[in-house]
Amino acid sequence: MEQIRAHAIRVRGIVQGVGFRPFVYRLAREHALTGWVLNDGAGVRIHAEGGVESLAAFERGLREGAPAAAQLERIESAETTAQAFGDFRIVSSEPGSQPTAGITPDLPVCDRCLTELFDATDRRAGYPYINCTECGPRYSIVLGLPYDRASTTMRDWTMCDRCAAEYDALDDRRFHAQPTACAECGPHHELRAGDRVVTGDAAAIAAAVTLLGEGRIVAIKGLGGYHLACDADQPLAVRALRERKFRKEKPFALMVRDVAVARRTVVLEAESEALLTSVERPIVLAPARESLSEVAPDTHEIGVMLPYTPLHHLLFAAGSPDRLVMTSANRSSEPIAYRDEDAAVRLAGIAAAMLVGARPIARRVDDSVVRLGAAGPAILRRSRGYAPGAVATLPVTRPILALGADLKNTVTLVVRGRAMVSQHIGDLEHAEARTAFHETVRDLLAMYEVADDELLVAHDLHPQYASTEHALALPNSERHAVQHHRAHIASVLAERGALDERVLGIACDGTGYGDDGAIWGGEFFAGSVAEGLTRVGHLRPVLLPGGDAAARHPVQSAAGFLAAIDDGSLPDFAGAPFGFPQRYAEARALTASGIRCFQSTSIGRLFDAVAALLGFTRAISYEGQAAIWLEQVARTAPRSEVLSFPFVAGELDFRQALEEIVRNRARGQAPAEIARSFHSGLARGLADAARDLCEMHGSRTVALSGGVFQNDLLLHDLLAALAPSRLTVWTNQAVPPNDGGISLGQAAMAGVAMRG
Repeated sequence: MEQIRAHAIRVRGIVQGVGFRPFVYRLAREHALTGWVLNDGAGVRIHAEGGVESLAAFERGLREGAPAAAQLERIESAETTAQAFGDFRIVSSEPGSQPTAGITPDLPVCDRCLTELFDATDRRAGYPYINCTECGPRYSIVLGLPYDRASTTMRDWTMCDRCAAEYDALDDRRFHAQPTACAECGPHHELRAGDRVVTGDAAAIAAAVTLLGEGRIVAIKGLGGYHLACDADQPLAVRALRERKFRKEKPFALMVRDVAVARRTVVLEAESEALLTSVERPIVLAPARESLSEVAPDTHEIGVMLPYTPLHHLLFAAGSPDRLVMTSANRSSEPIAYRDEDAAVRLAGIAAAMLVGARPIARRVDDSVVRLGAAGPAILRRSRGYAPGAVATLPVTRPILALGADLKNTVTLVVRGRAMVSQHIGDLEHAEARTAFHETVRDLLAMYEVADDELLVAHDLHPQYASTEHALALPNSERHAVQHHRAHIASVLAERGALDERVLGIACDGTGYGDDGAIWGGEFFAGSVAEGLTRVGHLRPVLLPGGDAAARHPVQSAAGFLAAIDDGSLPDFAGAPFGFPQRYAEARALTASGIRCFQSTSIGRLFDAVAALLGFTRAISYEGQAAIWLEQVARTAPRSEVLSFPFVAGELDFRQALEEIVRNRARGQAPAEIARSFHSGLARGLADAARDLCEMHGSRTVALSGGVFQNDLLLHDLLAALAPSRLTVWTNQAVPPNDGGISLGQAAMAGVAMRG
């Protein structure tokens, strides 16, 4: 008779809320094992007893057959004492010590639930909250760990007998599915339009579809907050949404009925389509097939996403237009509304009606945004479907709270080395976003049971950031300030677990507080996170008039850059073909006096200056607008001459290129040709600097980060220029290259400082 052995097994990663315990149960029964499985604060624990071969096969099965939504980080197995269990069971969860388990991101409705949703004979036909262990809400409903129904916003709905039977049935896919419900026992939807209330799921959905077809705006409650929706093919409706939302020109995203409509709307390569249909169901930016000027002005791209909740599918099935503008329910720059009462107040005057679901949302979670770019898939906004997954493992034991930057803010919490990045929060210059920021910090600390006085708090070097002020207000014993652009480079290395890797880092963005108090934004660093990142080069500095105002008015940036080359021979920028407004003359007067001028090495502001020279002379209405416009203009011209950006004595010199741009524009060269030459020339200059600095500092790896590298044309040209050198190039993959990745870099830098 084979000797019975016992193994104590610990599974870490995203293993709660994905049907992992039922999977373990079935696998154990398949291999005739006894024992138990449970959730605890760190993941899943298993006690398995059986023969040596059976245990080995069981552990192989854990690795090879885990549910698709699970993300296994580590499986630890050790011999333990056999206790002669009579069977294998799922037992009650144990809160245990400080939680470290990964929280499962929200999952799109699965194919089997969709089949039931539209099967008239199924008892859940037409039920908008249908879900199972393979799909449905997770992060947006979790109130605490371990993940059980009592710790979700479904706790107030008691399962009916039939749902409870499915929940307890070993061979049912709703076996231990925590949010399971049906029309008899679960929450429902209603439509509210002024004093009119339409109850009943089907009737409420039909009423919403009627309004959408009439060109009205409807607020629709989703997984992580409300969307504002209207028919994308009714320009008047889209224009009304822009006006009411105070969103002048920033592109809207579309939710399309299916992949066929997506292909009709945008050009989808195979990899882009794979992103679109992935379990994360993000918004995917892709080249537009047709002009939808009210949806996406001044850009060749449109963001599209597929339905990901049962409610979305029911809306389209009820006759909704094929393409809906589906944008966060807020006024521009505010965080998304997610509480019903707050939404009713904030969306009054914007939406004609609200389609309200009764299940509460635990926390706001925006849609994620991705693009297939020159370096592969790039996350531009990391939120629903991705957050709050661990993106790195850091060599630290003490909890770290990294508070990010003030634009595109995210927060990173490190617990026992696992770096978990929050969902996108927004721009902290706005009061509502600061409230969301404070809520997210409290939420993460409570979820993982971390006390303020345990923390090492990492924050930006900028003394006036709202996130810095919050760091200074926390009652903890230790804080660590991290320079903005070093955090950008550190985020790339943290993703790869390469904190000791010596690299040449290039950080390019609009604004970041430098070691010297100047505005940085075109920086070269040599070294590693472990030994330190030394600034070894930068864009040639200029004086920017008006400081932050230069980011809102491209002609102000132009005034600063042109002052560096104007010897009196340049043309009059108020006349043709430039047509600069009076603001330019006022800004030049500031640069001449030196009053309210700030030294800057920002490549983001250089893009703004060139955009102004080529025709973008108005104020921007959203961050990065002028640079996006410039990229789109450049894409309409073939690659031509390359402007010169020499790298001399540690400075990337823009003066010769800028003078050529001015003179070429004055003599009538097409703006598209100049814009294309600017992109290719800057890429060549960055590549030349990278090669020189890599040789000087003994590195074979280049790390690129910062919001400027969202410009896929520049990134394409830079990768092409670096290719002959055979240098390895790393870009962000798990977090955005923009300031949404800063908190991860801060956590890595602070962790290394603590280790040292």
